Amino acid sequence: MSFVVTIDGPAAAGKSTTARAVARELGFLYVDTGALYRALAVKVMNGGISPDDQAAVERCAQETQLNLSGSPDRPRVWLDGAEVSDEIRTPAVSELASRLAAQPAVRRRLVEIQRVLRERGPLVGEGRDLGTVVFPDAEVKIYLDADLTTRARRRARELERLGIPVPPDQVLEELERRDDRDRRRADSPLQAPAGAHVLNTTGMSVEEQVSEVLRVVRAHPDFPPVAAGLER
Repeated sequence: MSFVVTIDGPAAAGKSTTARAVARELGFLYVDTGALYRALAVKVMNGGISPDDQAAVERCAQETQLNLSGSPDRPRVWLDGAEVSDEIRTPAVSELASRLAAQPAVRRRLVEIQRVLRERGPLVGEGRDLGTVVFPDAEVKIYLDADLTTRARRRARELERLGIPVPPDQVLEELERRDDRDRRRADSPLQAPAGAHVLNTTGMSVEEQVSEVLRVVRAHPDFPPVAAGLER
């Protein structure tokens, strides 16, 4: 089995930035599982499917082909053979993805897709249930967190860079709602995996959090020497 690093945590805790940097440094495949849920949300939204119609959503998920490609610096997301890397980054898609992720049938389908990615070699995956459900046997499990105010500020800056300015108060309210939904869902609730290295990134620079995660990964006795040149 391939060497797996999971990075879980709530929205805007620094998972994506850290996972990309760690994958780049190690030459591992970068897996953004949130992008898969967002891509499915795009299909549900464009198809006019109500997220409350769980039977219709389940059919849609079963019929949908999702894939990831590219490098950590230029990740690409594919929905039924079409690239949707830009479409998935809007607040509306993010909110819908969170609602879909609370449905057990959707999570089961996405877990199937995520586990197949392990066949492509060592990977760094980021999400909310990677260390608990998707890859419970991962060699290294990281759980990132930060206080709500810090996370809201980070998300607002990210949206602004994407040309989607959102009032900070609205961002904070959306994160609070998403945190509650993620932690209270019956299937795969957000929580730190057993044995995970928990890192609070409040007040930490990107360089500091990446350095700490790399230290933990490289200290593992089964850490592979060189992983450059992996299939993407």
